Amino acid sequence: MKRKLYIKTYGCQMNVYDTERMAELMAPDGFVVTEEPSDADLVVLNTCHIREKAAEKVYSDIGRMRALKDRRARAGKDMMIAVAGCVAQAEGEEIIRRAPVVDMVVGPQTYHRLPVMVRETTRRRAAGERVRLVETEFTIEEKFARLQRPSDKKGPAAFVTVQEGCDKFCTFCVVPYTRGAEFSRPVAQVVAETERLVRQGVVEITLLGQNVNAFHGEGPDGKVWSLARLIRRLAEIDGLARIRYTTSHPRDMDDDLIAVHAEVETCMPYLHLPIQSGSDRVLAAMNRRHKVDDYRRIIDRLREKRPDLALSGDFIVGFPGETDADFQATMDLVRAVGYAQAYSFKYSARPGTPAAEEADQVGDEVKAERLAALQALLAEQQLAFNRATVGRRLPVLLEKPGRRAGQLVGRSPYMQAVHVMVGNEADAAIGAIVEVAITAAGPHSLEGDIVRASDRPAA
Repeated sequence: MKRKLYIKTYGCQMNVYDTERMAELMAPDGFVVTEEPSDADLVVLNTCHIREKAAEKVYSDIGRMRALKDRRARAGKDMMIAVAGCVAQAEGEEIIRRAPVVDMVVGPQTYHRLPVMVRETTRRRAAGERVRLVETEFTIEEKFARLQRPSDKKGPAAFVTVQEGCDKFCTFCVVPYTRGAEFSRPVAQVVAETERLVRQGVVEITLLGQNVNAFHGEGPDGKVWSLARLIRRLAEIDGLARIRYTTSHPRDMDDDLIAVHAEVETCMPYLHLPIQSGSDRVLAAMNRRHKVDDYRRIIDRLREKRPDLALSGDFIVGFPGETDADFQATMDLVRAVGYAQAYSFKYSARPGTPAAEEADQVGDEVKAERLAALQALLAEQQLAFNRATVGRRLPVLLEKPGRRAGQLVGRSPYMQAVHVMVGNEADAAIGAIVEVAITAAGPHSLEGDIVRASDRPAA
């Protein structure tokens, strides 16, 4: 009999990838995914520890799951609750102590053991035991070795994790403590997974990593391959039309990777390259180990190779000790660089990180004012970038249905959402890359018309 699995995914794209893998791992044990937690025999909360009060939000959700579990118990049905991801790694036994309703805690590097944990829990509970399991060891090599089952991927775009962990130890970041040291998958694994996805209809992949451009996987020749060399190899796969990668660190942006943007046609002209602050003083306090001028020179080299490159970034305002002058330096950098998209946040202290212990914390009111000013500038730049595409014809990968009947939503090479009317052909058109004449632009998306063969000028 089929059992139902509900997974709530918090946070980053890496967690989205991990959620898909967990669903695949549970499928051989008869679990099918449901969108309704009240129907689930197994609930997994795949957590993220980046934002402020992340753990408290998880405990709040655990409380809601407990109510559902009690309701199912009254109806004679069981529910198992698992907490996975970075909060699971950071909190570990504390989750078991604070939330007795949780049956399993599994870290991001051990979720490949989830099927075994579920079977063990089921067996021992049937024997009348109260069992609660915790798996938070760092066994990343084993994890990726287990993730070789072909997925039932639906849709034309997919994530492929190629690198995990971080050795940078930025003072604000918890990732080195929850994801561990940098690890890169062997090239053969990445190629095999990508080829499987392409056979299932995927035409665009995004290579994922906490520091994806620090990739240093073993190649089939026994040598260490860089991300640039990996992209060049993946570009040889027939049927793979688009390659993206995220998230990058400026210190790992080498000449070969910059050249890829000009020389590999399938590498999309979009790059997410966080800097976090425009102040050298703050960057030093963050332990970023690069300066603003280093970042500016990288951008200049990228744009020399690929003039139409769309840039995205991350910014933190209100880092401990940030002055008005430091914040203005960030605003000056944003004005000088120009971003097509960007993510910006108020600094939030993560327990266990060095910055959380700093005495010179910035007040919430100041952080809110600075964030509002920065986001207004970034929104202005994003709208200007989108409006600059009106009147152009762009290749758009049609990915999913829109809100209106006959409408599809796709992505431009620059990661912009594009809405087009397809009509009765909508379902069949998903996965196609079509030429779209852009007719309108808003802050977050574009609208356009598909260019038919009859619309093109005669040769």
